[in-house]
Amino acid sequence: MNKNMLPVLAKSMLALLVAVGTATSFAQAKKEVTFAHQDMQLPYRILMDAELEKATGYKINWRMFGGGGEVIKAMSSGDVQIGEVGSSPLATATSQGQDLRLVYILDDIAASDQLVSRNGSGINSWKDLVGKKVGTPFASTAHYSLMVGLRLEGVDAKSVNVMNLPPPAIAAAWERGDIDASFIWDPVLSKIKRNGKKIADSGDMGKKGYPTFDGLVVDAKWAAQNRDFVVAAIKAISKADADYRANAAKWTVGSPQVKAIAKWTKADEKDVPDAMSAFALPDPVAQMSNAWLGGGTAGGAAKTLENSAKLWKEIGRITDVKADYSVFIDSSYLRDAMK
Repeated sequence: MNKNMLPVLAKSMLALLVAVGTATSFAQAKKEVTFAHQDMQLPYRILMDAELEKATGYKINWRMFGGGGEVIKAMSSGDVQIGEVGSSPLATATSQGQDLRLVYILDDIAASDQLVSRNGSGINSWKDLVGKKVGTPFASTAHYSLMVGLRLEGVDAKSVNVMNLPPPAIAAAWERGDIDASFIWDPVLSKIKRNGKKIADSGDMGKKGYPTFDGLVVDAKWAAQNRDFVVAAIKAISKADADYRANAAKWTVGSPQVKAIAKWTKADEKDVPDAMSAFALPDPVAQMSNAWLGGGTAGGAAKTLENSAKLWKEIGRITDVKADYSVFIDSSYLRDAMK
């Protein structure tokens, strides 16, 4: 070989290695996602240690948030690409123009959001809330159910001191006696009920036409570019849900499932089984129906978003209600996961 060619070949090889390394780094970067979760006690928590990474092939950075409103803000800034969001904060975000898609129903909230009065507060009914301090995270599903309940029970919301408190602050305020009642979910719910009693739950509102849900929500552009991840994640999550529906009696204190859920939600293990039983978990077939993701504008999820947006507009939290909330629902990811 011509010795004069050696420097040229060395430079060429170096350039090739740099190019391959850059391409590899780029590919690896595209295989990473930040996934926002909350403290709801859901079956797929059993996947969060490593199983969901194995199922999707992506490195998952899990970030815990105190409520759906916080998740929405993080998604708006680009810090989070996929996460758990309740129907109420999702309605707020989409009404304000955020390009999000609901791709899976994590749970029908049913009885898992509850209005609880503190012992000694004198609150035994909705009407007893007049003049009292009620803590709830603003724009959450619990806040929505509280406002709907006040309206349905004929109580002027302005006569109640509704305080914007995240879940940990509710637990602390309850302990100090600073609030008289709270509309909240587990794990805080189980803690405050030790010195309180249930007045109502979100399922009561659902039966009257105002249900709430938690959904898996994605940034629309990112999801389109990472479809394989979203489909694989939904497939794994729906499998965990199915296992719980079929074997709930085995998800007991001390079981690996309950231990994992307690770990990821910071709940007491002894409270997990009851907290999980308060949710309803629609299966994929039900989710594809008009009761949930199907049905277009008249579908269950779309109507829930619309009703939530209308209430938030009436009380001045948002200024616009969209004509059609089904455009923010994309069931094609679930459909592919069912194949």
